[in-house]
Amino acid sequence: MRLSEIAAQLGCRVAGESDPEIHSLSGMEQAAVGQLTFLANPKYAHKVKDTQASAIIAAQPSALLPTLLSSNPYLDFARALELFYQAPQPAPGISPLAHIAASAEIGEGARIGPFCSVGEKVKIGKNAILHPHVVIYEGASIGDDFLAHSHAVVREFCRVGHRVILQNHVVIGGDGFGFAKGADGTHHKIVQSGVTVLEDDVEIQALSNIDRATMGETRIKRGAKVDSLVQVGHACVVGEDNILCAQVGLAGSTILKKSVLLAGQVGVSGHLTIHDNAVVYAQSGIGHDVPQDTIVSGSPAFDYREWRRAVTAFPKLGEMVRHLRDLETRLKALEEGKSTNG
Repeated sequence: MRLSEIAAQLGCRVAGESDPEIHSLSGMEQAAVGQLTFLANPKYAHKVKDTQASAIIAAQPSALLPTLLSSNPYLDFARALELFYQAPQPAPGISPLAHIAASAEIGEGARIGPFCSVGEKVKIGKNAILHPHVVIYEGASIGDDFLAHSHAVVREFCRVGHRVILQNHVVIGGDGFGFAKGADGTHHKIVQSGVTVLEDDVEIQALSNIDRATMGETRIKRGAKVDSLVQVGHACVVGEDNILCAQVGLAGSTILKKSVLLAGQVGVSGHLTIHDNAVVYAQSGIGHDVPQDTIVSGSPAFDYREWRRAVTAFPKLGEMVRHLRDLETRLKALEEGKSTNG
């Protein structure tokens, strides 16, 4: 594919005299002749002179390479990848090795692979792709353009919107972790009678669990992206365009507002609210509400600027303590000397 053809499909324009043939894409340092690369961060512009790529996606024309001009090079690099790589899909139609309940409704254009199981009264919209071993429990409702990879599960009565992607071993609507303790110390399971709701354009990465609510619902709102090994507890609300990175854990009834970012291994204690545009650094512990437009870090979490100062001081605490003790000893000796002379 010529660079000019790629530009036309992406709605971009080309700067430079040549129009090289492009067969694939690669990062700047790994790129070879015939490949398209990108420059998203200007601080890496010095690397352009060493790349072997035949062309580059960038915000400004390059003097060294034909340039596909873009206001968002990283986004257009992602879009260009779609022109060169299409993931394998099950064959069109429903595999004879799949089990589809008689009362299930499957929209047109479905591709359902071997050993899938779709329960009674399930509704699935148009163009669904279910890879082998996907299981949809009774009464689930799923919108158009659904993509579920092998061993993904949507439990009973859960609701899934349009263009939702579930990676391998995702569980939507597993039981919330609820038990009532008896007088004898045993734990009685609380029936989890609520559901999980995924709105449009949600993606859940591999091995993540979105628990159903005890009553009511757990909801993942439009455009939220949930990384691998994430636990979302019962009755949580994950807001629009949230990013939850790997190994995040939300205890029950946590509310995340719009455009919240939780970095890896953040833990949230539950029954609290993290407000719009908040950012929580990796390995932080959240035990209180987080205000809008703030950045916090640490466990317990607090303002990231104070946290940076605290982290810088932490390795010096031993020396500071020794210095303080030395000062206390000298001050005590001085006071004792004054008392003796007095």
